[in-house]
Amino acid sequence: MSGSRERLVVIGGDAAGMSAAAQARRLRDADDLDIVVLEQGPDVSYSACGIPYWIGGQVERREHLIARTPEDFAAKDITVRTGTRAEEIETEAGKVVTADGERIGYDRLVVATGGRPSRPPIPGLDAPGVFGVHRLDDGAAIRAALDGGARRGLVLGGGYIGLEMAEVLQRRGLEVTVVLADPLPMQLLDADMGERVRAGMGAMGMDVHTDQAVREVLVDASGRACGVRTDAGSYEADLVVLGLGMGPEVALAEAAGIRLGATGAIDVDRTQRTRSHPEIYAAGDCAQTFHRVTGEAAHVALGTHANKQGRVAGSVIGGRPARFAGVLGTALTKVGEIEVARTGLCTTQAEEAGFDYRTDTIEATTRAGYYPGAEEIAIKLLSEAGSGQLIGAQIVGGPGSGKRIDVLAAAIWAGMTAEDLAGSDLSYAPPFSPTYDPVVVAARVVSRTEQG
Repeated sequence: MSGSRERLVVIGGDAAGMSAAAQARRLRDADDLDIVVLEQGPDVSYSACGIPYWIGGQVERREHLIARTPEDFAAKDITVRTGTRAEEIETEAGKVVTADGERIGYDRLVVATGGRPSRPPIPGLDAPGVFGVHRLDDGAAIRAALDGGARRGLVLGGGYIGLEMAEVLQRRGLEVTVVLADPLPMQLLDADMGERVRAGMGAMGMDVHTDQAVREVLVDASGRACGVRTDAGSYEADLVVLGLGMGPEVALAEAAGIRLGATGAIDVDRTQRTRSHPEIYAAGDCAQTFHRVTGEAAHVALGTHANKQGRVAGSVIGGRPARFAGVLGTALTKVGEIEVARTGLCTTQAEEAGFDYRTDTIEATTRAGYYPGAEEIAIKLLSEAGSGQLIGAQIVGGPGSGKRIDVLAAAIWAGMTAEDLAGSDLSYAPPFSPTYDPVVVAARVVSRTEQG
């Protein structure tokens, strides 16, 4: 664009895109920087992570998942255009072409197109009665199916969304079947920890079938999904929910010649600037990042990272130096009363990265054993052999277990050894922890072993 006033165009109006827009506006006023956000859907700044809990009834209203509206952003001189799909990026001309043919010029561009739910080429996957869990409209569609009398729910996949949807469908009174191609749910856990999750789901009354790739979605005479077929058999359902993971949504960027990285996501530096086009930034689920332990390229689709990456991009565009510090893949979920958390490397990742590592697992309770409500907790630590430096952690346990992963994530982030953590000053009171918190107990086990 010409003139002294620059324009920032943001493609994508959720976590990364709106964080970038908001941060750029904090640092540059409207007389200096015009900000336009293009969002293909009807909503911006919504919590996709909250969709399962809206479906389950823990969140009462759709509006509760929306942090800010286009009107809220307009009050801060950020123009948000919902229902506007970007069809093309003309990098030479510095323009974004919308679906209706409008060409919008930019000086800086943030690509925040998010993630794309995995949809393998399975016959019948597009039939009515098969639902994703990606946008608020997906949640509304599932709620309508449940209100319409569905009694049998079938979830494909055993990752975070798969587990969360299995829980909320059961909460809504459905018989729940979970089918996954992997040997165990939660593939970023080691097998021994994943088995704890599978056993817990079975104890809840869920029918869990592993090592069964779906070959076909079955449909009834009306063409509506009524179950799935695997090599081992068929499973009936009134609705089928997809929880097959997320990949980067990069079709628009790739068509524009923006370079992709080794993970298939957009290749950016630590300022979130694309390596191929200095005026274009990318953030969120569409962007490649790096693992803080290994330094290797990584793609991790989580809202925490998306918000931080968007803020980095917005800071740089606004004139304030900023760099993204990498990821550990720290994540937390629950299915029923079972809390599941992980951070850093699992054993497969440690092997691929060439670590000489050891693993140690302890079992304890979340509170003092005599205090009411004490639940079982298992903690598994991965450490570098010899140095004792912590490189990974996994937790499976009852209520009060999962958030302990944050202590371990902070320890790994800071490069602490097991001995460092074992000597750290963690809190204690019987309603919250045994005298020695399970995190400290696990670190002590590793430390004693390393010391011989």
